[in-house]
Amino acid sequence: MFATRALRQATAHAAERTPLIRFIGKRDIPSNIDHTPHPHPASPTGSLPANFGNTHSHTSFSSYRDSAQQHGPLRKSLGSIPASRLGPVEAPKGQYFDRNELPARFRRTPLSLAEIEAIETGGATLTR
Repeated sequence: MFATRALRQATAHAAERTPLIRFIGKRDIPSNIDHTPHPHPASPTGSLPANFGNTHSHTSFSSYRDSAQQHGPLRKSLGSIPASRLGPVEAPKGQYFDRNELPARFRRTPLSLAEIEAIETGGATLTR
């Protein structure tokens, strides 16, 4: 009974309701803006790259990949080079691949059985 009255009041007020967001119309791209490429103001050279804008510099993705760089040249693919030609696998002097290769003073100390038990039970078995 009360729900019906509440619904009638809601529909009566819905016709009077105005949204808080107002849309100002369709957006248009201004025609007076220059869209030609130009160097970034903070660029060290102050000029665009030599082949910038040349759409025919790369005819395929593989030709682009041959000249692209990402943390070094991308030309080398590991599958095409035998592992024996990649160089030594030993770490340089002063660097280590594994924590167990470090001197004893830098290694982790092993956990005792009491510490393992305290961790597994959340400290409930600790005695003072």
